[in-house]
Amino acid sequence: MAEEAIYSDDMAINDQWNEICGQLKMEFGETAFDSWLKPLSINSFDNGVMRICAPTAFMKNWVIAHYSERIHRIWERKNPNIKQVQFIVQNLSSSANNNQDTSLLKKIKATPTPQSLYSLNNVANNYGGEDDLYISYKLNPAYTFENFVVGKTNEFAYAAARKVAESKNVSFNPLFLYSGVGLGKTHLMHAIAHYIQDNDPSRTVVYLSAEQFLFKFVNALRYKDTDAFKEQFRSVDVLMIDDVQFLANKAKTQDEFFYTFNSLIESGKQIILSADKSPNDLDGIEARLKSRLNSGLVADIMPTDFELRLGILRKKAEQLGVQLPDNVVEFLAQKISSNIRELEGSLKRIAAHSLLLSGHEITLDMTQDVLKDMLRSIDRKTTIDEIQKKVAEYFNISVKEMQSSRRARNVARPRQIAMYLAKQLTSRSLPEIGRKFDRDHTTVMHAVRKVEELVVEDVSMAESIDALRRSLEC
Repeated sequence: MAEEAIYSDDMAINDQWNEICGQLKMEFGETAFDSWLKPLSINSFDNGVMRICAPTAFMKNWVIAHYSERIHRIWERKNPNIKQVQFIVQNLSSSANNNQDTSLLKKIKATPTPQSLYSLNNVANNYGGEDDLYISYKLNPAYTFENFVVGKTNEFAYAAARKVAESKNVSFNPLFLYSGVGLGKTHLMHAIAHYIQDNDPSRTVVYLSAEQFLFKFVNALRYKDTDAFKEQFRSVDVLMIDDVQFLANKAKTQDEFFYTFNSLIESGKQIILSADKSPNDLDGIEARLKSRLNSGLVADIMPTDFELRLGILRKKAEQLGVQLPDNVVEFLAQKISSNIRELEGSLKRIAAHSLLLSGHEITLDMTQDVLKDMLRSIDRKTTIDEIQKKVAEYFNISVKEMQSSRRARNVARPRQIAMYLAKQLTSRSLPEIGRKFDRDHTTVMHAVRKVEELVVEDVSMAESIDALRRSLEC
């Protein structure tokens, strides 16, 4: 009872909150703390529920999305009587105070942006966590123009990206880069952002994936905070969005993107986009948006040729400090032709193998042995489309059903098996596999884990998957 009385005392609660704030400041940094957490205050504690005030709806929603879980865990350890932490908006009487934190643009310029947004102009790229929809790749320090190997298949896209980055005024608007997976469009996007950051830091640049844009828009609708969302994206100097194809069949998000696009164009701001197809070939994108995407400069990156792959391997080997014999370089450049990412990955595996074996000499035999699983996969050339077709036939359903939203067991289980086999038999990433099934990467992860459990528990399931694997590897 005495302990309960202490925990319910206002002074004790405030002391605990001050201690928690000190810990949060150490974990998230002073700038982020001052902008997002310091404005919070204790409202009340009743029946195990701690209520914390935020000065604006936007700040409340942001804290819930990015800090609430951590705050809750610390509170639980600090005070076992606290079972739940709620965040509410404090009603401010002064209009001056009411306007104090509503400008999202000021926060973008002044603070490290939490997880879901990469913003330049003295802003750090603080990505964290894993597998959350709002987390994307952070800006890669190696993805600069200096590290981009130029060849016949990518020289036009490189020149266009460089021109846009170097121009003080808007040049091509929008610049639309497209290519297949792993051919360098993301490298060029990052290179543009790096260049502007280093040479023209007065410009505010926002760089994120289309998936992040969708997530943030859905959250804005959910929390009835679309004004803050619009301010966030319509008040920048350069807007960069990767993988625009993810907006396919998302009508409301396409509408908002269209209006954002128009607003920035009319304000003379630069837009840079990337996708896996040209604007005209993007399925599920409205005609008016396709027209906008085509209104600037469209630059494609073609599959790499042998000479370019040789150059990339030699450049990467030099950066890693690895001595590659010519016959190994030529073998890799000839064998791994699908994308640059796989080429770099193979080089890193060889380098790691040599390092772990105390400087073991890199030879063609060693290369073939280290990469035997990758080489088998390349020789098979199994595609996700083939996997979907084979699994659908095996379970007597259509590929269309497999890609649908149906959750019936006779459809859901084959879908999970197809996702599992796609992960096992192809080199495609989780998001790439997910898009083939009209799902996100977390669904693919769940499917893979589920099937891994089933093959251990269910003998007949293991036999079915083994049969499918053999038929696909033939």
